[in-house]
Amino acid sequence: MNALPPLGWLGILRLGLVQTSLGAIVVLTTAALNRVMVVEHALPATLPGVLVALHYAVQMLRPRLGHGSDQGGRRTPWIIGGMAVLGLGGVLAAVATAWMGTALVPGIALAVLAFLLVGIGVGAAGTSLLVLLAARVAPARRPAAASLVWIMMIAGFVITTAISGRLLDPYSGPRLVAVAAGVSVIAFLLALLAVAEIEGPSPARRDADRATQAPFMVALKQVWAEPEARQFTIFVFVSMLAYSAQDLILEPFAGTVFGMTLGETTRLSSMQHGGVLVGMIVIAIVGSLSGGRIAVLRAWAVGGCLAAAALLATLAGAGMAGIGFPIREAFFALGVANGAFAAAAIASMMQLVSRGRDGREGVRMGMFGAAQAIAFGAGGLAGTVVLDVGRLVTGSAGGGYVTVFVADALLFLASAMLAARIGRPATEKSRDYASISSRDARLANGD
Repeated sequence: MNALPPLGWLGILRLGLVQTSLGAIVVLTTAALNRVMVVEHALPATLPGVLVALHYAVQMLRPRLGHGSDQGGRRTPWIIGGMAVLGLGGVLAAVATAWMGTALVPGIALAVLAFLLVGIGVGAAGTSLLVLLAARVAPARRPAAASLVWIMMIAGFVITTAISGRLLDPYSGPRLVAVAAGVSVIAFLLALLAVAEIEGPSPARRDADRATQAPFMVALKQVWAEPEARQFTIFVFVSMLAYSAQDLILEPFAGTVFGMTLGETTRLSSMQHGGVLVGMIVIAIVGSLSGGRIAVLRAWAVGGCLAAAALLATLAGAGMAGIGFPIREAFFALGVANGAFAAAAIASMMQLVSRGRDGREGVRMGMFGAAQAIAFGAGGLAGTVVLDVGRLVTGSAGGGYVTVFVADALLFLASAMLAARIGRPATEKSRDYASISSRDARLANGD
């Protein structure tokens, strides 16, 4: 694979289509099915919440799935297999949701299995896709590639919700299953075409490949012993926890504190997401112009986290400013800060995945991805819990929002401190890592 020339923009776009396909299936299971359970079936909102959390929780398997692709030496089979499992999970989730209307308990049981499959499919396909992208894209283009594939995933969200929203009216169980099956089949075929022959032939086996056959726990311990990988994993978890904690808070905040209507808060959310895209595009341009230098990406990750912390602190005091507060501009600026730090983090992830012991790229990327998935799963819940606790302690809705915004700002400050260490050498720790990994290699080889 390394003997092949780096991918051009067309090749990067092809791999981005896998992310688009992945996003298309995921958004159907986490958005449309959520609505059907709560509205059409009048079930508690906790049910889809638990199912979505389950799909995030099972992505703790990402390091193990990445290790499997390391051992085989190829990423394409894991991408295709992951998309197949994801597609099956998406169809079964729709069947289960429709079934809940007539047989609740069997429907929930099938939904648990379906969302487990969705999480495993996302973990297998997503992890191997990013490793393949990092391996086949020149370092100077990785920041742009990272932003591009993320934007293409968002495009998958938008296209699927727009088209399926029209096809699902009027609602019926068979119609829901048919739409889900159509989306899953199209997404799988698109991903299949996108990765066709893009990885190249299997690499020749080397004597050093014996190390890739080490047991998973040995490989995981070796990667965790690498200072860069460990520090970056912690940064990903803390920063994505702060990022996702805003999701369920911002629109209700605008409605409660500023008295905005549902349509107005929806437009505010759209402005924020537009800011995210602007931030990602900025990183794509700046990162490419800098040749993908890790120091530049680190600076933008730190800056994005600090800006997000400052904007959240500003929102905490917005209630006292009254209707004159520039809420639209604040939401857009927060989106730009979020997009900049997130894109810088993803680009750094692609640069760091190959830094460390050879043959551990899948485990390393899996560890990064697992941290992100766990943070996303926990962030939304954590934000709502802090909001409710803040309301209880302060005795007012406004006080609850002040509490959650201050807490989130503190998380972003911690993220900035962690981001400042991305890619920096750690001599003493590196020596410790070398001795530990040498010992583990002897154990793995039976010495």
